[in-house]
Amino acid sequence: MMSKPDDRRTASRPDPEPLAARRSEARAQLIPDDSISFLASLRLRMPAPIRLRELIRTIRTARTQAEEREMIQKECAAIRSSFREEDNTYRCRNVAKLLYMHMLGYPAHFGQLECLKLIASQKFTDKRIGYLGAMLLLDERQDVHLLMTNCIKNDLNHSTQYVQGLALCTLGCMGSSEMCRDLAGEVEKLLKTSNSYLRKKAALCAVHVIRKVPELMEMFLPATKNLLSEKNHGVLHTSVVLLTEMCERSPDMLTHFRKLVPQLVRILKNLIMSGYSPEHDVSGISDPFLQVRILRLLRILGKNDDDSSEAMNDILAQVATNTETSKNVGNAILYETVLTIMDIKSESGLRVLAINILGRFLLNNDKNIRYVALTSLLKTVQTDHNAVQRHRSTIVDCLKDLDVSIKRRAMELSFALVNGNNIRGMMKELLYFLDSCDPEFKADCASGVFLAAEKYAPSKRWHIDTIMRVLTTAGSYVRDDSVPNLIQLITNSVEMHAYTVQRLYKALLDDISQQPLVQVASWCIGEYGDLLVSGQCEEEEPIQVTEDEVLDVLEGLLVSNLSTPVTRGYSLTAIMKLSTRFSSVNRIKKVVSIYGSSIDVELQQRAVEYNALFKKYDHMRPALLERMPIMEKTASNGPTEIVQTNGETEPSAVEPKHPPLVTQPTNQANDLLDLLGGNDVVPVIQTTMPTKPASAGGELLDLLGDLSLTGGPTPVPAPSVPTSQPPFLLDGLSSQPLFNDIAAAGIPSMTAYNKNGLKIDFTFERANPNPNIAVITIHATNSTEAEMTDFVFQAAVPKTFQLQLLSPSSNVVPALNQGTVTQVIRVLNQQKQQLRMRIKLTYTHKGSAVQDLAEVNNFPPQSWQ
Repeated sequence: MMSKPDDRRTASRPDPEPLAARRSEARAQLIPDDSISFLASLRLRMPAPIRLRELIRTIRTARTQAEEREMIQKECAAIRSSFREEDNTYRCRNVAKLLYMHMLGYPAHFGQLECLKLIASQKFTDKRIGYLGAMLLLDERQDVHLLMTNCIKNDLNHSTQYVQGLALCTLGCMGSSEMCRDLAGEVEKLLKTSNSYLRKKAALCAVHVIRKVPELMEMFLPATKNLLSEKNHGVLHTSVVLLTEMCERSPDMLTHFRKLVPQLVRILKNLIMSGYSPEHDVSGISDPFLQVRILRLLRILGKNDDDSSEAMNDILAQVATNTETSKNVGNAILYETVLTIMDIKSESGLRVLAINILGRFLLNNDKNIRYVALTSLLKTVQTDHNAVQRHRSTIVDCLKDLDVSIKRRAMELSFALVNGNNIRGMMKELLYFLDSCDPEFKADCASGVFLAAEKYAPSKRWHIDTIMRVLTTAGSYVRDDSVPNLIQLITNSVEMHAYTVQRLYKALLDDISQQPLVQVASWCIGEYGDLLVSGQCEEEEPIQVTEDEVLDVLEGLLVSNLSTPVTRGYSLTAIMKLSTRFSSVNRIKKVVSIYGSSIDVELQQRAVEYNALFKKYDHMRPALLERMPIMEKTASNGPTEIVQTNGETEPSAVEPKHPPLVTQPTNQANDLLDLLGGNDVVPVIQTTMPTKPASAGGELLDLLGDLSLTGGPTPVPAPSVPTSQPPFLLDGLSSQPLFNDIAAAGIPSMTAYNKNGLKIDFTFERANPNPNIAVITIHATNSTEAEMTDFVFQAAVPKTFQLQLLSPSSNVVPALNQGTVTQVIRVLNQQKQQLRMRIKLTYTHKGSAVQDLAEVNNFPPQSWQ
């Protein structure tokens, strides 16, 4: 009996496992199967990604670049995982975040296909982000973009205008030529629609289609004409852009659309005369953006066309006179008006009005407007010189501007305004600018003063004074050829010798830091030291100078730490030349002998050669060191100038050599040329001279017997002069021409290179007495607005020819064809073969290094036959 209750309790207690199973079965009956799968997916799905705004806020809190990179990498990993899960809910949000990371410069290429999925979505928000991503992440170099073609075509025919607008924007931004061909018909249909929103977007898309596939231009021709009759300013604006693109790309279209000039003039006139419109008003001017576009199109249509230019003259005058100039908007329209007036065949009065507008711009407080005005005046100064001259004082005032860009433009324009009437006043202002400007301007300013003074100098004295002022102010910045050019000017001004040497001597006493000035002064004192001592100056009050004082100054240059090796060479040569003009020969001998053991090899060689003149050939010294003859300027482009001026630092061919000498121990002929000051007078083809043991008295005589200075390829032996007859040594010199005789052969010139504003012309001459040698002179000119610096011309010919390239006249090609760089090439053609040449040009233009190769195969037959 006692056991029964226990049995009942045991029997009534349910089994736990069957109970749990029954409960789960009951739940399963109550919950549908779809809900179970949804709950399972909730357990597997990742948490919702953060919003774009939160991502931006988080990234901005990063203190270091490394911390920002870590945040970006973490978010990119989450976005990748979401893309792999094919999460449609947050795809739009993830792509938006990816585009923000792309804007920060991080890679986002893995989102390209997701953009295509968003474009295929039916939601506008998804399409908007998808198309934006496609424009940023895709381009025509990637084949993925071709997958969009069908989506874009569908969206172009969508019922919603905003979806159509998205498709038009994307096609107009990154459509490839294949996509443009496939979808051009859809764009053309939208151009004809009545919806203004779609027409303006379709017009801009058509611009992109024409750029990619120009042959499709005619497809848009009928629709384009009708766009100009639209009253909506947005459609008008885009239609003008489309017309401009078509006219720029096709001369036929340009001719066709010239008949629209009256219509464009009418639209522009309505804009000017219309009253206040809050929808289009910008600072009191009605739709300035449309006005600028129409003016630009009129400039294209009126260029080189009299009728079109005549039709737009009146409206351009109205725009120029009625536009408000107190705001930047009005200045923009006026500037575009000025450009249009200058480009079309406008009336002279209208051109003067345009230049006066630019003159008013120069008085504006805005630096950008002043710079634009100077640049525009620089372009027009060649065609409207007198009109620009009226604003000369304003332009010169811009030289005092603090902005370096304005200063440079003002300097260039000032030099362009210089002529024979204003040379004195302009040079006074420019020399004042040279004295006070920054070092970066001194080289260009000095070069410009040299060119202007050479072209417009009212007198030789003024010319010499101006160049000396430049050398005194900015001697360290002048070009290499300034020293020989000034020496040539002084040599040719016979009546100014006494005045010049006195001025230069005074300049030496004041300052010896400007090396080009010291070199010119040393040369002049060596040439005309006797005039300095005698006090024969009639131009100004003469100074009393003794021979010892002059020699003290030159010896001071030899020992000065400021003197360069080239300057010391000039000084030693000047002292040597004074040995025939002064009576202090013993003192000069002592100075020369001291420098025979100088540590400077060039100076030592010079001194040794001069010592040889004193000891062995003293009877030759007066003849060798006599005063320089007047230099002929007629051969300024030929090899004679190269001989006389060396294009760098040496003015003379028969005076002792000033710059450093090139020693050639195996070629003793060059030693004689060094002694005579003609180291540059090398044969056209370097020939090997027979080496002979040095002899005490007959070395020079043997060299004279073996040396051919005619420039031929092989030395022609001359009758040797007996060593017992040294007085006839000079006769031996006169029996052969010391330099190449150049005879014009009537050979036509040719243009060898014309590209990027650089033009290379070749002129030809024949060398006497060897007709196998062609002398080619290159003439390099620069038609751009900026000078070309570091100019190097190199040439190569086939192995059957031999070529020698002499030094150029300069390494700077002046802008706007204001100067020419010349260089001489000598070519030996013994086999009379057709001449072929490969040239290499290297220069710096607007801060960029330029290098180009070209082949010249069209030489005139007379140059090589």
